[in-house]
Amino acid sequence: MDNNPDSTNRRQFLIRAGAGAATLLAGSSALLSCTPARSVSHIQGSINGANHQVGHKLRSIPDLTKLPIKEKILTDVLIVGGGVAGLSARRWLQKQGVRDVLLLEMASQTGGNAAYGQNDVSAYPLGAHYLPIPDIRNKDLLQFLQECNVITGYDDQKYPVYNEYFLCHDPEERLYINGLWQEGLVPDTGLTKEDKQQTSRFFALVDQLKQVKGADGRDAFAIPLDQSSADEHFRALDAISFASYLTQEGFTSPYLRWYLNYSCRDDYGATLANTSAWAGLHYFASRKGKAANASASSVLTWPQGNGFLADHLRKQADSPIRANLLVYGMEFWDSAVTVRVYDALANQNLVVQANRVILATPQFITQRLLHSVASERSALAGFQYAPWLVANLTVSGLPQGRGLPLCWDNVLYNTASVGYINANQQNLQDSSQKVITYYKPLTDTSPDVARQAAYTTTYEQWLSQILDELELAHPGVTVYVSQADIWLWGHGMISPSPGFIWGNERRKAAQPLDNRVFFAHSDLSGISIFEEAFYQGIRAAQEVVGSV
Repeated sequence: MDNNPDSTNRRQFLIRAGAGAATLLAGSSALLSCTPARSVSHIQGSINGANHQVGHKLRSIPDLTKLPIKEKILTDVLIVGGGVAGLSARRWLQKQGVRDVLLLEMASQTGGNAAYGQNDVSAYPLGAHYLPIPDIRNKDLLQFLQECNVITGYDDQKYPVYNEYFLCHDPEERLYINGLWQEGLVPDTGLTKEDKQQTSRFFALVDQLKQVKGADGRDAFAIPLDQSSADEHFRALDAISFASYLTQEGFTSPYLRWYLNYSCRDDYGATLANTSAWAGLHYFASRKGKAANASASSVLTWPQGNGFLADHLRKQADSPIRANLLVYGMEFWDSAVTVRVYDALANQNLVVQANRVILATPQFITQRLLHSVASERSALAGFQYAPWLVANLTVSGLPQGRGLPLCWDNVLYNTASVGYINANQQNLQDSSQKVITYYKPLTDTSPDVARQAAYTTTYEQWLSQILDELELAHPGVTVYVSQADIWLWGHGMISPSPGFIWGNERRKAAQPLDNRVFFAHSDLSGISIFEEAFYQGIRAAQEVVGSV
């Protein structure tokens, strides 16, 4: 678990970590100093985020226990957490005939980091926004996608036929580099012959790794991750950083390394130096999707991002879901588990008695919930979570420079963000107004310092940073922005630091407790992608059924 300083008071934090916060904001201040004054008074919006105010009440449990108990509930299976893993577990249990299930969610909506918002122009993602074409061996995922009408059938080779509306429309990707929007995200403009040779060599290596198997006959890199080879030849890569691996293999091109660093920041919220080499290679070598009407590199996307998938997970089961409820305590009895719950809206307590519990919560929450009944689990370390900023901007225009026009994914070379997506890419009719979703992993400092700095940065400061960056590629864009809604993820995703994925702690954290408490979350994979959260939910649900 990462070292979270949120309980430190503001003054103590500023003394200890003020330098880190200054570093975080220095980039925007430097840009502002040389940027002409501009008016932003026409831009409406606010700053929001995952409900950390309610979550932080876990630090004052004695105060919660003094509140009156307004309701007592009995259920067979209680699921705590309505992210993708919790929803996946709920769906799978229903398919197995387990109907007496209750899911509790702290936020006002389910979905976790697949949550989304909507305004008069469009729905838009607040987090995860796409799904790569899956491996055809991932039968559980393919079945789910068919039930969502994402897969409409199969061809003679038994390859899935994907709904054309959900396959990302062209043009897909562009990179702003050297004053030009080039096609694709791998730098191609301004590279030397050596740079291009190294890039070609890296992707040739990736092609080999996609095919290679370990001594146990398993793919070296697979999704779900736990199906990857246990061959030590490959797992040893987890012990070193991706940066060290690239240096050892002679991948020194600054352009290639920028792209690989971008990839780690985009999927892991971490840099080359903070990502294990195994995870860095897995990002590329695990993608082996096949389809009748799409290439292996194609992706599925929706205006609301992966909120589309979370909604369908929720719809594919009818057991009750209750939101705005914070679980804060657990007690074990001979035949049941008593779970104490805080109702954030009524400021009262509930008590749930369950035969079995699935904690579909990240470890920094799970460890607090289990401290009184399994204090040894509080010693688990290594779980580090990346803070993120996501901003949805409603625009009436995007001044374009030279090169490729607006794409689904638009990235600026060597900037603080990982670019923005066009949330309206899938719309069949073009509109003068669009919503663009801007993503910024906060990787300039350690996660705890970056997290606290994020919480103390104002809406106006964030807005200035975002507009400063967009103005680089879209001069004059500020006047076209009418709304900017900013969302902060204090613990946006698990980061696969060196030694974590194949270390003991991830495995220990997934082990059931007393055959009554089970665990499901993408952080138990070490990689925060939809496929892993979906898999972890099914794995935990299978353990529940097997425990009877």
